[in-house]
Amino acid sequence: MKISFAPLGTPSKGSLIFFVPYAKDSSSTCILMDSVRSIDNAVEGAISRAIETAKFEGNVNSILQIEAPSRLSVNRILLVGVGESSKITRLILQRAGASAINALSKFKESEAYMSIDPYPSLNMKPSEIAAEIACGAKLGSYRFTEYFTKPSPARSALTLENLFLMVESSEESETIFKLRNELAEGVKLARDLVSEPGNIKYPEAIAKDIEALSEFGIEVDIIRRPSLEAMGMGALLGVSQGSIREPIVGVMRWNGSLKGPKEPPVALVGKGVTFDTGGISLKPSGGMEEMKYDMAGAGAVIGALRAIAGRKAKCNVIGVVGLVENMPDGAAQRPGDVVKTMSGQTIEVINTDAEGRLVLADVLWYTQSNFKPRAMINLATLTGAVVVSLGTHMAGVFSNDLELANKLVNAGKLVGENVWQLPLDPRYDKEINSEIADMKNVGKGREAGSITAAQLLERFVEDTPWAHIDIAGMAWMKRSDDPVVPKGASGFGVRLLDQLISSNFEV
Repeated sequence: MKISFAPLGTPSKGSLIFFVPYAKDSSSTCILMDSVRSIDNAVEGAISRAIETAKFEGNVNSILQIEAPSRLSVNRILLVGVGESSKITRLILQRAGASAINALSKFKESEAYMSIDPYPSLNMKPSEIAAEIACGAKLGSYRFTEYFTKPSPARSALTLENLFLMVESSEESETIFKLRNELAEGVKLARDLVSEPGNIKYPEAIAKDIEALSEFGIEVDIIRRPSLEAMGMGALLGVSQGSIREPIVGVMRWNGSLKGPKEPPVALVGKGVTFDTGGISLKPSGGMEEMKYDMAGAGAVIGALRAIAGRKAKCNVIGVVGLVENMPDGAAQRPGDVVKTMSGQTIEVINTDAEGRLVLADVLWYTQSNFKPRAMINLATLTGAVVVSLGTHMAGVFSNDLELANKLVNAGKLVGENVWQLPLDPRYDKEINSEIADMKNVGKGREAGSITAAQLLERFVEDTPWAHIDIAGMAWMKRSDDPVVPKGASGFGVRLLDQLISSNFEV
């Protein structure tokens, strides 16, 4: 789908879309902005009558469809609700753009025009409004169709080829959208990586995707087995030893700070288990195919670096991902094994399916030791326990720094990638003490599983402000009530991390 910007006008084909708010104190159901009133007059009040007949109120993401309007040559008019005029936000505008695209997918439309009006109560220029709606349309248009050899009735295929946003100052809109589009491209990259099957995206294959980021000015370093062994990454290597796929640590560095490359970076760390069978502690076969998304934390970090570099963020950012495959062959790690981490601490492996924390233990230590970050945030599909706690509406965040945790919560609210802080506490920490090593990789039974996993990670963080985000419930959506998030890979974390850096760490 190509997105373009054009002057205000009346199209002669395709679908015509308006975004309609309502006023809480208004006696009318919704507010007809200037462009809608103009078309309503042209069609002799057909829009007003349709609104009255359908009792359309303009609630957020609601849709009113008017087919083959008389006196116009467009196929249809769509009114998309954006809610109470005084409460419109950037996120609401994005979701409105996505809602329109999703509605159009039912009509097999190839061309559409969105008419953009200013909203008096919103402190945004029409050009900014248009850019946000276009960003939402781009996010909502995502479909992973790589392996269909013919159109699939199971997925709502997007036939829309051209989307035009008609707005005053269309050139300014295009300039603003270029930056918003970089974010959308970062989300798309993360979704693509997560959607791909494990036989296509294994560690070495993802390393090539990381290397491709050099075209955006990102410095890339791919660390392979000999160097990982020399560094003493025994925990990460232990996870990978049952697989024929070689383990990799991918390092991405964006130097955007106006103070130069010596300014301490913000570090983003991702778990990248490209397929997780559980190892010797084998998972049940039902649903195991979904374990291709166990690298969603790494996918989010890679996508975030793509977005941050694409918009040339004025901040130094390090992205580090640990890429392994967890398989159960004759060389695989056994329950009861003890591994020595890069930090020198030892871990007794009770359950080989609690492997993500082993990978992160080494990658976190490596990151803080080598880059001395001003803040370090890791993302991981770490525990099923966090899904029991928070479901599929929020990710769990654990942190040794309340200020950093609050920044993440606030960033999440702005972009619709919400996180909820869960506790760290010495009483949980002692539950991972081992009788034969410094710690064991699981706590007692099923109690507080997401917390004890976070406690293990905290043992590999020293004085750095750090947050761990458990995205197990957010990485793969079996259904979604958010128009900008499709069924399947969500790309969760890219928008969150980009907003965190934009709001708090850029000069």
